[in-house]
Amino acid sequence: MSVKRIVPRKRAQGRVAGRAKKGSVAKGGDSGLSRRLQDLREQVDIVLPEMTARIAALEHLLREKQLCARQDLIAARQFVRMQEA
Repeated sequence: MSVKRIVPRKRAQGRVAGRAKKGSVAKGGDSGLSRRLQDLREQVDIVLPEMTARIAALEHLLREKQLCARQDLIAARQFVRMQEA
């Protein structure tokens, strides 16, 4: 099974900004943060399903090779949920 690699996308070059107006400082900063937040959301949306699938595959192999019991996996999931709360 080949390993998929995530290739980062190249960012498009923005237009050259002229001199900023006095009222546009806060607005420009918000749009930059908003853009970065959207980029992070897209990255999480790409990575999360892949990580979930890999975890499921590992759990399947652990059960198939009889390295742990089903109850061990259930207990591990409950432990992680408790740590998240």
